[in-house]
Amino acid sequence: MGHMGVPGEGLAKGLAVTLKTMTRRSHTQQYPDVAPELPPRSRGVIALLEENCTVCMLCARECPDWCIYIDSHKEEVVVPGATRPRQRNVLDRFDIDFSLCMYCGICIEACPFDALYWSPEFEYAEYDIRDLLHDKDHLGEWMATVPPPPAHDPNGEPAKEETAAARKAATPARPVDRPATPPVRPEPGGGDA
Repeated sequence: MGHMGVPGEGLAKGLAVTLKTMTRRSHTQQYPDVAPELPPRSRGVIALLEENCTVCMLCARECPDWCIYIDSHKEEVVVPGATRPRQRNVLDRFDIDFSLCMYCGICIEACPFDALYWSPEFEYAEYDIRDLLHDKDHLGEWMATVPPPPAHDPNGEPAKEETAAARKAATPARPVDRPATPPVRPEPGGGDA
């Protein structure tokens, strides 16, 4: 048989915890009056840097919610000295429906041209769900609050760009006038036994 405690011991312990909590000062955040201190990379809303967008459609294709809508048209650009004019995509529409978005950040990761960013803005509630569809102008306004990227950890691994630049600087340029020597292949069967 187990040890029988004093009747009501559990109730007394529970009340002690309650009394201790009641006497402690509360830490209420005074939200509407005092802006909260958000972590530096908070996922508030997605901002668009329009000039970086090449209309590659990767963000819309990778979005699991299909909440990104993109329209564009092609424009001819005459390049001096070129035999024929080049074509470039011009962005007409870039909308994100935040009533569908689940803030996974896949579009930001998928964008190869750094056109999408996390902004810590979160105060964009609407009275009508249809107003949560934001266009490129509205998404562009949120770029103003995008924080700068965190400083690189000096004790961490160097960034891919840094290693590629260092490797390029370390390799001497080959002279243009003579071809590169082909690699020497070992003779078949020849080797240390």
